[in-house]
Amino acid sequence: MPIDFHTHIFPEKIAEKTISFLEKQGNTTAFHHGCLSDLKQSMCQSGIDYSVVLPVVTKPSQFETINSFAQSINLHDGIFSFGGIHPKNDNLEQKLDYIKSLGLKGIKLHPDYQGCYIDDPDYLKTLRHCAKIGLLVTIHAGIDIGFRTDVHCPVHKTAKVLDILESEGLMQNPFIILAHLGGSEQWDAVEEQIVGHNVFLDLAFVLGLVPSDQLIRIINNHSAERILFATDSPWKSQKEDLNNFLSLPLTQEQKELILDKNAKRLLNIK
Repeated sequence: MPIDFHTHIFPEKIAEKTISFLEKQGNTTAFHHGCLSDLKQSMCQSGIDYSVVLPVVTKPSQFETINSFAQSINLHDGIFSFGGIHPKNDNLEQKLDYIKSLGLKGIKLHPDYQGCYIDDPDYLKTLRHCAKIGLLVTIHAGIDIGFRTDVHCPVHKTAKVLDILESEGLMQNPFIILAHLGGSEQWDAVEEQIVGHNVFLDLAFVLGLVPSDQLIRIINNHSAERILFATDSPWKSQKEDLNNFLSLPLTQEQKELILDKNAKRLLNIK
């Protein structure tokens, strides 16, 4: 039961425009048009049973519309949607409670698109409350292909945040998922500063980019029990990434943990 823990879609009325903008921003090409129907077709063609959609609130005023869309697609034929919040939203804790009340399992934070460094006090406040109420948090970590000149979630700042939360006793139950294997294009630093922390790392936009020996080393040293299969669809092909993952020199037990068992536990899929 493969589960893709990192995908993106947009409401149909803005999908084409949004995908076009992001393609130019990152000098890349999407594998589909970014609508719910496209993601479902991709899942069917690739053999993915569930996908987690991660919306990004790029400015505080988007909070209501983005979370309304998230609620509308959540639990829709194999789709789990997280909610979203901006660190500069007013009443952060109340808004996180509201996301929880919608039945959404977590939130997505993207420091580059939100223009805020991951060690900002408002991000820390957000993470503390998510730990308290049981919301998962997926964080874009490392370099974003559209924002190479100013990295808002570099590995050393991520490690600082994890140290703070651990010192406060908030990391016994892992609730943070660091996207892109803990820090896109900063994997040497990930090995030095992130591996071993009680957080999940996802494989979004990683397979075929990180050296295979380093990928296996990180998985083994961090533990397959804290790795999640993910693609970053539509920016990577779900089918190709699944095939690439299955070809990795991992044990069957490791592959099962990464493909679905860890995700099922986080999402409470029976």
